[in-house]
Amino acid sequence: MRILLFRADGVIQPWVDEFAAVMPQVETVVWREGEPHAPCDYAVLWAPTPALLEQLAHVKAVFLMGAGVDALLRFGGALPDVPIIRLGDAGMGMQMAEYVAHAVLRYFRRFDEYEQLARRNEWKPLPAFDKREFAVGVMGMGKLALPVIDTLRHFGFPVRAWSRSHKQLDGVACFAGAQQLDDFLRGARVLVCMLPLTADTARLLDRQRLSLLAQGACLINVSRGAIVDEHDLLALVRSGHVAGATLDVFAGEPLPAGHPFWQEPRISITPHISALTLRPEAVRQIAAKIEALEQGQPVDDVVDRNRGY
Repeated sequence: MRILLFRADGVIQPWVDEFAAVMPQVETVVWREGEPHAPCDYAVLWAPTPALLEQLAHVKAVFLMGAGVDALLRFGGALPDVPIIRLGDAGMGMQMAEYVAHAVLRYFRRFDEYEQLARRNEWKPLPAFDKREFAVGVMGMGKLALPVIDTLRHFGFPVRAWSRSHKQLDGVACFAGAQQLDDFLRGARVLVCMLPLTADTARLLDRQRLSLLAQGACLINVSRGAIVDEHDLLALVRSGHVAGATLDVFAGEPLPAGHPFWQEPRISITPHISALTLRPEAVRQIAAKIEALEQGQPVDDVVDRNRGY
């Protein structure tokens, strides 16, 4: 068996070594543009280039090195008709839960405001928020969102969740579909975006929808930057309607040096690190799915191209 490997950032040798440890019987082939390559059985990649698409027509399935699929689906009809399988949790859900819990607690305990007061040398205790009125709304109810929801419930926050189709979680106020989106947004004191980027979710959180949040609400985005209209968000932060935002993802990455987000103290920026791919867990998961496919068994996390995730 031959597995083709590719990463746009060129950091591929650690993946070669990991596959050699987990699947020693398999030959790995690092794809490089312009070099001849014999057909491979499977492809494992991240952010492919257009030149790679022809090679994918010969594989049984394409595995992604992460949970997001937009970097591949952007090729649309140019993609060969083979199954695309995204990475499941593989340790990312807990990282997301840690990141989101830290950001929510920072706003709930008003640490963001205390940071500003400290910079002005002000000793000023602030009134505590009532947790019963500090509802956290999570957009998305997939594998990575469930540990986030569980963690927020552990801390005693009222949790609301919204998804494309109806789902039910004990102890969570669940909303679904476009018809319930406005009601979901109106009840959130903190909004956590964990949606995949699709044609339906691009710029979903614009001025109109973000304005539905209560005065002084906060936004946390750990999914894809293009889901949020950055211009509208900045205007709402500057007006005070949105008290603050913690952003790990952006429409353009790396975030350009001249972007106004850098100069806005109420916007906290991290460089797309809320959930890093844990390579050993990822390779073990991919290896198990390849083994299942070779035995004719179904696997999880197959991408629905019509839905975009």
